[in-house]
Parts: sequence; structure tokens; C-alpha cells
Amino acid sequence: MAMQKVINNKAWFLVPPVLLTVAFSAVIPLMTVVNYSVQDTFGNNQFFWNGVGWYEELLSPSTELGGRFFDALWRNLLFSAIILAVEIPLGIAVALSMPRHGWPVATCLVIMAMPLLIPWNVVGTIWQVFSRGDIGLLGWMINHIGIDYNYTQGPTSAWFTIIVMDVWHWTSLVALLCYAGLKSIPEAYYQAARIDGASRWAVFRMIQLPKMRRVLIIAVLLRFMDSFMIYTEPFVVTGGGPGNSTTFLSIDLVKLALGQFDLGKAAAMSIVYNLMILAVCWVFYTVMLNLDTDRRA
Repeated sequence: MAMQKVINNKAWFLVPPVLLTVAFSAVIPLMTVVNYSVQDTFGNNQFFWNGVGWYEELLSPSTELGGRFFDALWRNLLFSAIILAVEIPLGIAVALSMPRHGWPVATCLVIMAMPLLIPWNVVGTIWQVFSRGDIGLLGWMINHIGIDYNYTQGPTSAWFTIIVMDVWHWTSLVALLCYAGLKSIPEAYYQAARIDGASRWAVFRMIQLPKMRRVLIIAVLLRFMDSFMIYTEPFVVTGGGPGNSTTFLSIDLVKLALGQFDLGKAAAMSIVYNLMILAVCWVFYTVMLNLDTDRRA
């Protein structure tokens, strides 16, 4: 006699708690921000309808809010471009130099993962002390060789500090992703390359780089999102200064919301900020789908 398949639907009881958790942690706060973005307040918890006024002002470079927004946006884009230009090639180079077999593999993986385990505020504190010209090793060495370095007064020094700090903190992530991609390449590819007499550069260009294409897209997406939304590290080190030279969108948003208590303007800025991040994620998701389609074809 044939066995009847027993269907257990008890797992559906776990769905309502998940939906409630998502509603309280994501949907309700988002709707609150959307509500603030179309209103204005003069304190005392009194709000007045403003429609899309804040969005129009935000997206107009001629206004004070719009000029402030676009200045911070260009600083963000410049910072992300520098970070990607440095960390992606450096991460690939580190991954290629890591051992593939034996006990050194575990040692290298642990060392590479250590910066990723340090909290963001601690990273900022470490580099705030490390870069000081009087007691910090980095600041003292740069000033000792004759270069005027002070990240609290010079915009160039401030940018150099936060870029080096981010490279130290996050290059390991790119290296580990690339290393995982390299480990997934079958040994047969390398054997065929040795038989053909391929050079080291040819092996990298024709075998390793194409096989790392997917993990590199993920690495670029993660690093762009993290660098574009960076807040804690530069806030701890420079506070957005000197002047506004390191005031990125996230820092400017906090200053607008908590420092000036302009909830409507800050909410509109956060919505636009969030939409830009979602647009970038959609672009990368589309690229990855196209890669899968090309590989199946």
C-alpha cells in the first residue's frame, strides 16, 4: 500500500511574528520618516503640512538646503570612488599573495579577519590617537619627515587620514571575498595553463579575473554602500571638519536632524539618500542577473 505524504503547515505560525518584527523595525519607522518629510514643525510637537516643498528645496542647488546636500553628495561620491580605486586592486593583490595550502592558510585568514571584528567607533578612536601629531605614531612620523600634517586643521590631512583608516579597516573584506573566488577555481584550469605555457599575467587575466567576476561585483557593491553611508569613523576622527571638508551626507543628516532639529528637511534628505542606495543596489542586482544569463547561454 502506498504511503501517504504528511503535510505539516505548522511552520506558518512563525510567519506572523516575523511580519510584526519587520513592521515595527522597518515599515513603521520608514512611514514615520515619510510623514515628517512632507511636514514642518516649529516645536511643541506641532506639525504643519508642507507637501513636497522640502524635496523641491533639497533637489535645487540654488537653495541653502540644496547646496548643502549636493556639496555633501559630491564629497561622498569622491570618497567612495577613491576607496574603490584603492581597496579593490589592493584586495585582489592581497588575495593572490595569500597561501592556498597548509597551516599558513588559517593564520592568514585570522589575521585578515581581525580588522573586520573591531567596532566602527573603536576604529575611529584608534586612528584619532594614531594620527595625532604629538603622541600618534603616524602623525609624528609624517611631521618628522618634514610634511605638515594635522588632520584637525588641514582638509588634505583629514581626507588622507579617513581614507587610510578605511583602507586599513575594509581591504580585508575585499581580500577575503577574492580569496574565496580564487579557491573556487578548479585545479584543471591551472594545469591547462601550465601545459600551454601561459604566463602569470595570462593566468590572472584569462582565468582568475573572469572567475572572480561575481565576487568582485559583490565586493564593489558592499564597499560602495559602506563607504557611501560612512558615518562613525569620520565623525569620531574629524567630526566632519575641518570646516565641512569631511562632512558626508550621513554626518550632515545627523547635524540637520539632531543639531538643528529640522525634522522635515532631515527626513526628506534621508528619503532621497535611501532611494540612491536602493538605485545602486538595483543596478548591481541587474548586472549580476545578466552575468547569470550570459553564463547559461
